[in-house]
Amino acid sequence: MNEKSQEAPLSLALPKGRLLDEIQERFAERGMAFSFEKRKLVARDESGTLEIFLVKNSDLPTYVNHGIAGLGICGSDVLYESEYRFFRLKTFDFGGTSMCIAGRRDEPFSLDKRGVAVATKFINFTRDYFHQRGIPVQIIKLNGSVELAPVLGLAPYIVDLVETGNTLKANHLEVKKKLEDIHVHLIANPSYYKLHHRKIDHFIQMIEEDNHE
Repeated sequence: MNEKSQEAPLSLALPKGRLLDEIQERFAERGMAFSFEKRKLVARDESGTLEIFLVKNSDLPTYVNHGIAGLGICGSDVLYESEYRFFRLKTFDFGGTSMCIAGRRDEPFSLDKRGVAVATKFINFTRDYFHQRGIPVQIIKLNGSVELAPVLGLAPYIVDLVETGNTLKANHLEVKKKLEDIHVHLIANPSYYKLHHRKIDHFIQMIEEDNHE
Protein backbone atom coordinates (compact mmCIF):
# COMPACT_ATOMS: atom_id res chain seq x y z
CA MET A 1 0.00 0.00 0.00
CA ASN A 2 1.47 3.36 -0.99
CA GLU A 3 1.80 6.31 1.34
CA LYS A 4 -0.99 8.27 -0.31
CA SER A 5 -3.52 5.48 0.18
CA GLN A 6 -2.84 5.53 3.97
CA GLU A 7 -4.10 9.12 4.23
CA ALA A 8 -7.76 9.91 4.77
CA PRO A 9 -9.26 10.25 1.28
CA LEU A 10 -11.15 13.27 0.03
CA SER A 11 -14.91 12.70 -0.10
CA LEU A 12 -16.48 13.31 -3.51
CA ALA A 13 -20.14 13.07 -4.54
CA LEU A 14 -20.82 12.15 -8.17
CA PRO A 15 -24.16 12.20 -9.99
CA LYS A 16 -25.90 9.17 -11.37
CA GLY A 17 -26.66 9.43 -15.07
CA ARG A 18 -25.01 10.78 -18.19
CA LEU A 19 -22.00 12.46 -16.55
CA LEU A 20 -20.69 9.44 -14.68
CA ASP A 21 -19.12 7.67 -17.67
CA GLU A 22 -17.28 10.82 -18.73
CA ILE A 23 -16.00 11.43 -15.20
CA GLN A 24 -14.82 7.82 -14.89
CA GLU A 25 -12.96 8.08 -18.19
CA ARG A 26 -11.27 11.35 -17.24
CA PHE A 27 -10.24 10.11 -13.80
CA ALA A 28 -8.89 6.82 -15.21
CA GLU A 29 -6.67 8.81 -17.59
CA ARG A 30 -5.26 10.61 -14.54
CA GLY A 31 -4.49 7.46 -12.53
CA MET A 32 -7.64 7.62 -10.40
CA ALA A 33 -9.75 4.86 -11.95
CA PHE A 34 -12.78 3.73 -9.97
CA SER A 35 -15.88 1.61 -10.38
CA PHE A 36 -18.89 0.70 -8.29
CA GLU A 37 -19.62 -2.88 -7.37
CA LYS A 38 -23.12 -4.06 -8.21
CA ARG A 39 -25.75 -2.17 -6.18
CA LYS A 40 -23.09 -0.37 -4.15
CA LEU A 41 -23.00 3.42 -4.04
CA VAL A 42 -19.60 3.98 -2.39
CA ALA A 43 -16.19 3.34 -3.98
CA ARG A 44 -12.51 4.21 -3.63
CA ASP A 45 -10.32 5.23 -6.55
CA GLU A 46 -7.18 3.23 -7.31
CA SER A 47 -4.82 5.95 -6.05
CA GLY A 48 -6.47 6.17 -2.63
CA THR A 49 -7.14 9.87 -3.17
CA LEU A 50 -10.93 9.70 -3.14
CA GLU A 51 -13.88 8.13 -1.39
CA ILE A 52 -16.68 8.48 -3.92
CA PHE A 53 -20.43 8.55 -3.27
CA LEU A 54 -22.92 8.00 -6.09
CA VAL A 55 -26.02 10.14 -5.54
CA LYS A 56 -29.04 11.44 -7.39
CA ASN A 57 -28.14 14.52 -9.39
CA SER A 58 -30.60 16.84 -7.66
CA ASP A 59 -29.51 15.61 -4.21
CA LEU A 60 -25.80 16.23 -4.77
CA PRO A 61 -25.77 19.83 -3.45
CA THR A 62 -27.45 18.67 -0.23
CA TYR A 63 -24.75 16.07 0.45
CA VAL A 64 -22.02 18.64 -0.14
CA ASN A 65 -23.73 21.38 1.86
CA HIS A 66 -24.02 19.13 4.90
CA GLY A 67 -20.41 18.00 4.59
CA ILE A 68 -21.24 14.34 3.94
CA ALA A 69 -19.20 14.83 0.80
CA GLY A 70 -16.72 17.67 0.89
CA LEU A 71 -16.57 17.87 -2.90
CA GLY A 72 -19.00 17.29 -5.74
CA ILE A 73 -19.19 17.37 -9.52
CA CYS A 74 -22.39 18.61 -11.13
CA GLY A 75 -23.82 20.92 -13.77
CA SER A 76 -24.54 24.60 -13.34
CA ASP A 77 -28.23 23.75 -13.84
CA VAL A 78 -28.17 21.78 -10.57
CA LEU A 79 -26.40 24.62 -8.77
CA TYR A 80 -28.91 27.15 -10.07
CA GLU A 81 -31.78 25.19 -8.55
CA SER A 82 -29.98 24.73 -5.23
CA GLU A 83 -30.45 27.06 -2.27
CA TYR A 84 -26.89 26.42 -1.09
CA ARG A 85 -23.65 28.24 -1.86
CA PHE A 86 -20.37 26.53 -2.70
CA PHE A 87 -16.87 27.26 -3.90
CA ARG A 88 -16.63 26.51 -7.61
CA LEU A 89 -13.09 25.19 -7.94
CA LYS A 90 -12.97 24.07 -11.55
CA THR A 91 -15.02 24.08 -14.75
CA PHE A 92 -14.59 20.92 -16.80
CA ASP A 93 -14.32 20.75 -20.58
CA PHE A 94 -16.73 17.81 -20.84
CA GLY A 95 -20.38 17.16 -20.10
CA GLY A 96 -21.65 20.55 -21.22
CA THR A 97 -25.15 20.97 -22.57
CA SER A 98 -27.67 23.76 -23.21
CA MET A 99 -30.74 25.03 -21.41
CA CYS A 100 -33.35 25.66 -24.09
CA ILE A 101 -36.96 26.54 -24.60
CA ALA A 102 -38.70 24.09 -26.90
CA GLY A 103 -42.14 23.67 -28.39
CA ARG A 104 -44.10 21.98 -31.15
CA ARG A 105 -42.53 22.08 -34.60
CA ASP A 106 -45.81 23.11 -36.21
CA GLU A 107 -46.43 26.03 -33.84
CA PRO A 108 -44.95 29.54 -34.28
CA PHE A 109 -42.69 30.75 -31.50
CA SER A 110 -43.61 33.91 -29.64
CA LEU A 111 -42.67 35.32 -26.25
CA ASP A 112 -44.34 38.63 -25.52
CA LYS A 113 -45.33 40.80 -22.59
CA ARG A 114 -48.74 39.10 -22.33
CA GLY A 115 -47.08 36.12 -20.72
CA VAL A 116 -46.52 32.46 -21.43
CA ALA A 117 -47.01 29.05 -19.83
CA VAL A 118 -43.93 26.85 -19.51
CA ALA A 119 -43.50 23.33 -18.15
CA THR A 120 -40.15 22.55 -16.54
CA LYS A 121 -38.33 21.02 -13.59
CA PHE A 122 -35.93 23.99 -13.56
CA ILE A 123 -38.12 26.34 -11.55
CA ASN A 124 -35.52 28.86 -10.36
CA PHE A 125 -33.81 29.20 -13.72
CA THR A 126 -37.08 29.61 -15.62
CA ARG A 127 -38.53 32.13 -13.15
CA ASP A 128 -35.40 34.28 -13.20
CA TYR A 129 -34.97 34.10 -16.97
CA PHE A 130 -38.45 35.42 -17.71
CA HIS A 131 -38.51 37.86 -14.78
CA GLN A 132 -35.29 39.50 -15.95
CA ARG A 133 -36.91 40.09 -19.34
CA GLY A 134 -40.18 41.40 -17.98
CA ILE A 135 -42.23 38.53 -19.38
CA PRO A 136 -45.00 37.15 -17.14
CA VAL A 137 -44.67 33.38 -16.89
CA GLN A 138 -46.86 30.60 -15.55
CA ILE A 139 -44.51 27.81 -14.50
CA ILE A 140 -45.90 24.28 -14.39
CA LYS A 141 -43.55 22.05 -12.43
CA LEU A 142 -42.85 18.59 -13.79
CA ASN A 143 -40.27 16.11 -12.52
CA GLY A 144 -39.86 14.07 -15.68
CA SER A 145 -40.97 13.56 -19.30
CA VAL A 146 -41.46 17.29 -19.80
CA GLU A 147 -41.66 16.67 -23.56
CA LEU A 148 -45.22 15.46 -23.05
CA ALA A 149 -46.42 18.90 -21.93
CA PRO A 150 -46.65 20.49 -25.41
CA VAL A 151 -47.78 17.22 -27.00
CA LEU A 152 -50.74 16.83 -24.62
CA GLY A 153 -51.54 20.54 -24.35
CA LEU A 154 -50.43 21.12 -20.76
CA ALA A 155 -48.17 24.02 -21.83
CA PRO A 156 -47.03 25.31 -25.22
CA TYR A 157 -43.37 25.38 -24.21
CA ILE A 158 -40.88 23.54 -22.04
CA VAL A 159 -37.58 24.66 -20.57
CA ASP A 160 -35.17 21.76 -20.42
CA LEU A 161 -31.62 20.59 -21.03
CA VAL A 162 -30.94 19.66 -24.63
CA GLU A 163 -27.92 17.60 -25.65
CA THR A 164 -28.68 15.87 -28.96
CA GLY A 165 -32.28 16.95 -29.48
CA ASN A 166 -33.30 13.41 -30.42
CA THR A 167 -36.02 13.17 -27.77
CA LEU A 168 -37.49 16.45 -28.96
CA LYS A 169 -37.54 15.27 -32.57
CA ALA A 170 -39.16 11.97 -31.62
CA ASN A 171 -42.01 13.93 -30.03
CA HIS A 172 -42.38 16.43 -32.91
CA LEU A 173 -40.78 19.22 -30.90
CA GLU A 174 -37.90 21.56 -31.67
CA VAL A 175 -35.62 23.99 -29.89
CA LYS A 176 -37.13 27.45 -30.18
CA LYS A 177 -34.32 29.30 -28.42
CA LYS A 178 -31.12 28.46 -26.54
CA LEU A 179 -31.24 30.21 -23.19
CA GLU A 180 -27.88 29.40 -21.61
CA ASP A 181 -24.85 27.13 -21.88
CA ILE A 182 -24.60 24.66 -19.00
CA HIS A 183 -21.14 23.67 -17.73
CA VAL A 184 -19.90 21.00 -15.33
CA HIS A 185 -18.19 22.20 -12.15
CA LEU A 186 -16.13 20.82 -9.29
CA ILE A 187 -17.66 22.32 -6.16
CA ALA A 188 -16.59 22.31 -2.53
CA ASN A 189 -18.20 22.84 0.82
CA PRO A 190 -16.48 26.09 1.94
CA SER A 191 -15.57 24.78 5.40
CA TYR A 192 -14.25 21.53 3.94
CA TYR A 193 -12.09 23.41 1.46
CA LYS A 194 -10.56 25.57 4.19
CA LEU A 195 -9.62 22.45 6.16
CA HIS A 196 -8.28 20.44 3.22
CA HIS A 197 -7.26 23.05 0.66
CA ARG A 198 -3.73 21.69 0.10
CA LYS A 199 -4.96 18.17 -0.60
CA ILE A 200 -7.82 19.49 -2.74
CA ASP A 201 -5.49 21.73 -4.75
CA HIS A 202 -3.25 18.71 -5.35
CA PHE A 203 -6.28 16.71 -6.50
CA ILE A 204 -7.18 19.47 -8.95
CA GLN A 205 -3.63 19.39 -10.31
CA MET A 206 -3.97 15.63 -10.80
CA ILE A 207 -7.16 15.92 -12.84
CA GLU A 208 -5.70 18.77 -14.90
CA GLU A 209 -2.52 16.86 -15.82
CA ASP A 210 -2.32 15.52 -19.36
CA ASN A 211 -0.99 11.99 -19.07
CA HIS A 212 -1.23 11.25 -22.78
CA GLU A 213 2.13 10.82 -24.45
